[in-house]
Amino acid sequence: MSDRQIQAHFANRAVKPTFFTIENDSLKLFVASVGSDTLPPLLLIHGAPGSWYGYLKMIDDSALYSRFHILSVDRPGYGKSRKNRKAVTSITKQAQWIAHALNLNHSGKPAVVLGRSYGAPVAARLAILYPSRVKHLFLVSSPLDPDKEKFFWFSKWGKMAPVKLFMDRHINLATAEKYTHVAELRQLEPLWPTLQVPVTLMQGGKDWLVDPSNLDFAKKVLAGKPAEFIFLPEAGHLITNSHPELVKTLLLNSCRCD
Repeated sequence: MSDRQIQAHFANRAVKPTFFTIENDSLKLFVASVGSDTLPPLLLIHGAPGSWYGYLKMIDDSALYSRFHILSVDRPGYGKSRKNRKAVTSITKQAQWIAHALNLNHSGKPAVVLGRSYGAPVAARLAILYPSRVKHLFLVSSPLDPDKEKFFWFSKWGKMAPVKLFMDRHINLATAEKYTHVAELRQLEPLWPTLQVPVTLMQGGKDWLVDPSNLDFAKKVLAGKPAEFIFLPEAGHLITNSHPELVKTLLLNSCRCD
């Protein structure tokens, strides 16, 4: 979406996002903030490619922004979080930088963190790094198993310099992440036992981008943890769009004990 399209979307809405940019010499993080910053934070992390406005349905939902301070980010390199042309493919570095978005919240309460697709392992790494800042972790359509990472026939073409010249930079960034993802997931694999926060995983049975058996991998590495595994046999990859009421109910239930 262009800035004009985003402005048009929110033109007649009572609640509009406030935008923040957090940056240092090497990294930039663009954050859309919706709801009172004294409410518990809900941090949303998109996949690849993607942007903060991929969560518009949730951002527009009064049941969510009246209960949460919603913080939806452009992951480093995407959208307005672009500092330079170098792709930030490190899951750990992404998690460390995205965690700065939580400093915009002033509730003093830990966050509910939701990551979908390639944003899910970033969300998980954030929760492992900063357990005191996360109350509940939601992983949706999550590529977590390094042995189940899918490569398509066209994937190899995306690495070629002449092809990159004609591709959108977000596609080039997603391609760069694609080719480092297996190594990044292998680095994450031994850290799963250190996850200290409750986690809910959602996976569709008809997800053609993420192998549904990733849920079995999650059950193995999270054995004995406070984890809930939700398998939706008829769902595809975009569960937050296809099952918004289910996702919303789970999010609201996660903070009812406050």
